[in-house]
Amino acid sequence: MIRRNGAGLDGLDVETRVGDIGKPETLVPAFEGSDVVFHTAARISITRADAGEVAEANVGGTRNVIAACRKAGVRRLVYFSSIEALEPRPLDTVVDEDRPFVNGRAGSPYAATKAQAETEVRRAMAEGLDAVILNPTAIIGPYDFKPSLLGRAILAWAEGRFPILIEGGFDWVDVRDVAEAAIAAAERAPSGSRYIVGGRWASMAELAQLASDAAGSQAPRLMCPLWLARAGAPFSSAFCRLTGRTPLFTGYTLKVLQGNRNVSHERARRELGHAPRALRDTVRDTCTWFKEQGRLS
Repeated sequence: MIRRNGAGLDGLDVETRVGDIGKPETLVPAFEGSDVVFHTAARISITRADAGEVAEANVGGTRNVIAACRKAGVRRLVYFSSIEALEPRPLDTVVDEDRPFVNGRAGSPYAATKAQAETEVRRAMAEGLDAVILNPTAIIGPYDFKPSLLGRAILAWAEGRFPILIEGGFDWVDVRDVAEAAIAAAERAPSGSRYIVGGRWASMAELAQLASDAAGSQAPRLMCPLWLARAGAPFSSAFCRLTGRTPLFTGYTLKVLQGNRNVSHERARRELGHAPRALRDTVRDTCTWFKEQGRLS
């Protein structure tokens, strides 16, 4: 289903429909005749400036998708939540599927709305909807046609345009591994189940080094202290708002990069056959795809 831009589907042997999760009247015609609906649409934001739009897309849009699945007689909904919907603390214990939702007042609008949307799906499950929930970690990989915020960061490192590193890291997973887990969830996961779909934790410094290695560029060597990055984040965000750009780092992302390093995808491995590929291969394939698209010299 395409809302505005179908570039991600170019060259694929697929049938398309025009639709918008914010417009319920477009969803039922798009869903009719479908056995499974994969609900991947969301508005991702790392600032609080667009909290209303984030809630409208992530929570309101999910309600509309659920209603359309019921009206169209869809057999199963596979809902893409996020690891951000789960509370990361305490940091010294493993994050698994039993973690409670993030505190909406303390987290970002994105994290809070993904938790609220997952609650909507769970409510529908209790009322009889056949659904499975996936909580991916930070998704990176090839075919990043926009590109995403993480794709922009990899490009900047590969081109040597990002000379300073930020302390911290995250759990990174390849987009292709997430897609395979989603297909497995659609085909054989028990109704009502939930899976963290992760890869492995790596620091920003390691990710930058992998991107530089793949592109043959100089890896950044300067490390910005966390206190200095936090002090500068509001000014960076304000500058980006004035220039119409999206910041790569905000106070929220700095907090996320200091989050829990212990994320378990054991249930997805055991029940879905999830076997994340090496992070080096993911970054290499991402840079290769950017080169093929003319985005990386």
